[in-house]
Amino acid sequence: MTLIIVTLLILSYLLIATGYLTSVNKSAIAMFIAAVGWVVYICYGTDFVMALHAEDYADFLSGSAPSSEQVKLFIYDNIFLKYVGKAAAIVMFLLATMAIVEILNNNGCFDFIQDWIRTRNSRRVLWTLSLATFAISANLDNLTTTTMMLVIMHKIVQNSRQRMVVGSCIVLAANCGGCMTVIGDPAGVVLWGNGAVTASNFFTYLALPAILAWCIPTWWLGRILPERLDVAWPAAPYRGDDTNLNRWQRILMLVVGIGGLWFIPTFHSITKLSPFLGALCVLSVLWVVNEAMNRKLNNSGQMARRLIPVALQYDTLQQILFVMGIMLGLGVVTETGVFQSVAEWIDTNVHDIWMVGLVSGFLSSIVDTFTIAMSNFSLYPVLEGVTDGYAQNFVQNGAFWKVIAFSSGVGGCLLCVGNVSGLALMKMEHVTLGWYLKHCTVKVLVGWLVGMLVLAAELFFFV
Repeated sequence: MTLIIVTLLILSYLLIATGYLTSVNKSAIAMFIAAVGWVVYICYGTDFVMALHAEDYADFLSGSAPSSEQVKLFIYDNIFLKYVGKAAAIVMFLLATMAIVEILNNNGCFDFIQDWIRTRNSRRVLWTLSLATFAISANLDNLTTTTMMLVIMHKIVQNSRQRMVVGSCIVLAANCGGCMTVIGDPAGVVLWGNGAVTASNFFTYLALPAILAWCIPTWWLGRILPERLDVAWPAAPYRGDDTNLNRWQRILMLVVGIGGLWFIPTFHSITKLSPFLGALCVLSVLWVVNEAMNRKLNNSGQMARRLIPVALQYDTLQQILFVMGIMLGLGVVTETGVFQSVAEWIDTNVHDIWMVGLVSGFLSSIVDTFTIAMSNFSLYPVLEGVTDGYAQNFVQNGAFWKVIAFSSGVGGCLLCVGNVSGLALMKMEHVTLGWYLKHCTVKVLVGWLVGMLVLAAELFFFV
């Protein structure tokens, strides 16, 4: 049964990697492996439980006779719900951040980006859009940020070839900015929620590598563009019966949204509660502020026009289901003991977190950034009380967590099929894998390797 579950996982990885060819949605694949994997596991639950949870099962029985019904109840209460809780915490955090960025965007809080770009100079257009994406994605959801910035870019840049270059830089900025903080990428949220890293330590070590991994390819790609771009400056977007919020109102909403997210690490440090609760608190406050600012529309049918665009709702739902499916699917594989055996093999035959990081980066570009990152995080628990030796890489704020988070986040940009932002670019700007491989892959590779070298230097000198 372990072989069946592992085979299902490998087949799902292959289907996710080839999704752009087969047109099979990766969210459907993730949900399938999660559902079928746990069904197979619970059907043969006695063997798995006695192998890994014999003492806990004995305590659960409390002297009563074991039975198949008791095993199923034990798996549900003591094993399955644990993974559901972890996945739900990440999903709730994503829902909150996605909703925050949409409220801000629908109220014109990001319209200042278009106001900044009042030039045909290609360098200024490129760096303004890229810098805004990098900064926003470090605080909000990658997919929503990328989609929003690609829409803005599409309205401004009129030439399709030029949009492909600028759009590629936006995708790179979103992924580099996201991997720099614990709230900018689902993988970082998982590490933070599991206690593997702290927010300040994670940012301190990954900030410079992420900036270099973003700036070097962006500068290089900017050389492809002509000096003057074919641009247009559209009028302010129509948002229903717009109340046309003034500047201070938009600034207030931006401060509440972004400033609230900055407070979440402090909230988590003080209360020890899950970060998603802080994100929901920020969303609730922003929601109240939004209704207060738009009170003229609260009782009118025009409010319906301010909802999230249908296309983005669909993409957001896919991302949430994908995260839930992958986390539950990897959870059932963890409960078979396979990941523990793989970790022991790596410790014996590889014994090098940097080699694991490089392999993870390349796999992320082929399969999926979040999938590969979570696979690596599932190999090892967060160790305590270790002060030296190879095992020190797996303590809280250990090197392994930073290397995998950075390598999978940036390495996933080597190909545009390795992350949801790249897939959004392919769909919106009709970027092909061949074009991206020819114009972007080598440049991203150089930036990624430079970032890895800087991260290695930081860990060598300051740990």
